[in-house]
Amino acid sequence: MNRDGLRMRQLAIPVLATILSGALAAQATTPANPPAQSPASSSSTSTTAPTPVADPAKGHDDSFVIGNDDVLAINVWKEPDVSRPSIPVRSDGKISLPLAGEVQAAGLTPLKLEQAIAAKLQNFISQPEVTVIVQQINSQKYNVLGQVARPGTFVITNSLTVLDAIALAGGFRDFAKQKSIYVLRQNADGTQTRLPFNYKEVVKGKNPEQNVKIQPKDTIVVP
Repeated sequence: MNRDGLRMRQLAIPVLATILSGALAAQATTPANPPAQSPASSSSTSTTAPTPVADPAKGHDDSFVIGNDDVLAINVWKEPDVSRPSIPVRSDGKISLPLAGEVQAAGLTPLKLEQAIAAKLQNFISQPEVTVIVQQINSQKYNVLGQVARPGTFVITNSLTVLDAIALAGGFRDFAKQKSIYVLRQNADGTQTRLPFNYKEVVKGKNPEQNVKIQPKDTIVVP
């Protein structure tokens, strides 16, 4: 190698060493994996954020009205001798509990019955806490009569409509007058209202308002 080439190589080595040492220093001062902190913090925020839960005190539907033959669960906090895991409402609309005695249940919501039982227990228990749960609904019944496969009395479940009731009764017999069905509904004053139901039109999407929700004591008549 000539003298000029050797001199150029000797000059290049220190320059290259300087560049490499600067790169290593910059890498050492830069935190490792800097973006990892942001996702981690957002993830921890999402997992610790409170999620909505059902109110544990809401043990029943306060719009429901208890009736005869319904089965209730009565719990008096810290009073197992007074509590009843299953107690039916008698035909007179009442239930019997230790200390409380006879309590009118029919016609009340579970919340109102809780208050009524607590009021009767106050003479014996300091600040009684009562919970009433409807275990089985037997009071809300309706009838299906006439030309259906299984006429009889049925218990209302969920949001039952006339179409649902006919299906539960097994459908029509061969000579049922499907255009002349009607619902007899009990009014508060003891009278009855007759609600027409034309099956042929309702299933075609006509007059959907005739497919009313079944109410307790309704009678569906299929001529």
